Amino acid sequence: MMLGMLTVGRSCGAARTALRSLHTVYQTAELPETHRMLRETCRDFAEKELQPIAAKLDREHLYPREQVLKMGQMGLMAVEVPEEFGGAGLDYLAYSIGVEEISRGCASTGVIMSVNNSLYLGPVLKYGTEEQKRHWITPFSSGEKVGCFALSEPGNGSDAGAASTVARLEGEEWVLNGTKSWITNAWDASAVVVFATTDKALKHKGISAFLVEMPTPGLSLGKKEDKLGIRASSTANLIFEDCRIPRHNLLGQPGMGFKIAMQTLDSGRIGIASQALGIAQAALDCAVDYSEKRIAFGASISKLQAIQFKLADMALALESARLLTWRAAMLKDNRKPYTKEAAMAKLAASEAATQISHQAIQVLGGMGYVTEMPAERHYRDARITEIYEGTSEIQRLVIANQLLKEYRS
Repeated sequence: MMLGMLTVGRSCGAARTALRSLHTVYQTAELPETHRMLRETCRDFAEKELQPIAAKLDREHLYPREQVLKMGQMGLMAVEVPEEFGGAGLDYLAYSIGVEEISRGCASTGVIMSVNNSLYLGPVLKYGTEEQKRHWITPFSSGEKVGCFALSEPGNGSDAGAASTVARLEGEEWVLNGTKSWITNAWDASAVVVFATTDKALKHKGISAFLVEMPTPGLSLGKKEDKLGIRASSTANLIFEDCRIPRHNLLGQPGMGFKIAMQTLDSGRIGIASQALGIAQAALDCAVDYSEKRIAFGASISKLQAIQFKLADMALALESARLLTWRAAMLKDNRKPYTKEAAMAKLAASEAATQISHQAIQVLGGMGYVTEMPAERHYRDARITEIYEGTSEIQRLVIANQLLKEYRS
């Protein structure tokens, strides 16, 4: 059922063995064969299917439905999900590589893939019952349906423990009331993991997680936001007004919501770091290509030391962030603590994407400022990676807190 990539997926066991230690990548400076094949497959797809339409998707705010379906057939919409639930059965390093390559072709498609994999399927896979997994995962592995994740609210931003959306139990139903904001995939999703307060007295320990089908009575969508970047990915508020869902739609146990959200965001930050890497690589590609073709003073501008220094700094920032991202992914695969490393990866990659896309425009000069070239789109797309799934300021707090905790232990 799944195309070329999942021929790769069948050899997953060998890849998992290779990734039991960090030795493979760092000592050989080379990815395992499975992951190299995956990278080539995703890169080929991105170059043929996404790059030619990325500007149109961005300009017209179009959801790439056909491409998402193809990605589902390739296993990219459920990379870590076991094959029994329709997924690829690969690891998080494979997921990171896939998101980067897809984002290199189209950053909007990359975040659609990332949200479905890490923010929606991730918590259901980890905390769902067997019945929940079959109902809420299998249909979302094929690309026919995508999910979303509703944590942020208009008044709390990064303060995830201050959820004003509430859920009360009435007989065999939960009744949800409140508004969730900045929800990626909102207009295109068929389900959402939503976090609501079930016991205000317990503060963050009184937050629970729920699975809600979309559409459903009592749940409405706010306007589709007109954004600076990633414009082929829909973003909107979710408004709950006496929204009734079955009692068994509770994900995990009552009061586990905050824990589920924080663990999910750790994983999600690897996905956003990978998206940022893809944007940064696309911007660097654009700059290098242009520098070779643009003639000034009788030679290509790539001969100018000022341009060479820019390209060198861009490549350094990109490769450094990539290694941090792969390290975080491999720590997760090896079931090691990775909260600090995921925050480091997200911070480094998002700031690298902003820096590299900025410098790409500088290399292109006036051509970098017009929509005829993709450089300006990369610049716009990069900016959000420093904001969603935890701002750069939040990442620094996470890193510092983890560092101090390690020091004191």
